[in-house]
Amino acid sequence: MLYRVEGIVIRSMDYGEGNKIITLCTENAGKIGVLVRGAKKVKSRHAALTQLFTLGEYVFFRNGTGLGTLNAGEITMSHYRLRGDLYMAAYASYACELLDRILLDEETGSFWFQQLKACLGELEEGKDPGIILNVYEMKMLQTAGYAPKLDVCISCGEPRSEEELLISPRLGGVLCKYCRHLDPQALTITPRALKLLRLFERLDLRKLGNIDVKEETKLELKKVMRSFIDMQLGVNLKSRNFLDQMDKYEI
Repeated sequence: MLYRVEGIVIRSMDYGEGNKIITLCTENAGKIGVLVRGAKKVKSRHAALTQLFTLGEYVFFRNGTGLGTLNAGEITMSHYRLRGDLYMAAYASYACELLDRILLDEETGSFWFQQLKACLGELEEGKDPGIILNVYEMKMLQTAGYAPKLDVCISCGEPRSEEELLISPRLGGVLCKYCRHLDPQALTITPRALKLLRLFERLDLRKLGNIDVKEETKLELKKVMRSFIDMQLGVNLKSRNFLDQMDKYEI
């Protein structure tokens, strides 16, 4: 059967001497693997369609639920600026790998696609990559069914002041100081950072404006969101390890 989909390349790997296999995140057909014959050849007309972060229309033949074979395609947005900047490419790779690891094959959902599309667009526009990824991570947690509970204590259910709350990635939300014994490893959080996390819950990357955040608050948000990803999703991402190395050596 012949398929025509709008998709974003979230993974690209060599296959054989001259071919590539790409993984597409699509709006209406889920996550799909497509074989692109001859993509590694110098004069290949499909080579550009296999580049990471590329948004385009892909036409491929697939028999059943296996690997598709590309027939034709047209690029909508190449995101070449992201690939051309090591720093931005690292952030974009993390966004793609995170989605790839939590989105099941054939699992449909326009929201996954739209948030990744918006994330890559915001990165290319030059907005703060750390904040963009924090919002994106929150959207991924929400869509995967692991949204943190940030309004009241996850244990006693009582509304507390922001000064009385801690963050418990293990339990999946805020924990008041009276219930801290349930998670001695709960993280302290400033009222400013907690307010931003609650804002991230409501934000949509497709409508994201400029958010000015102090450097110390960015570090706090990064630590909290990373802990939620680790505890709730349990994924080890190569792209995140690379981001850590970049931060370490200040590339």
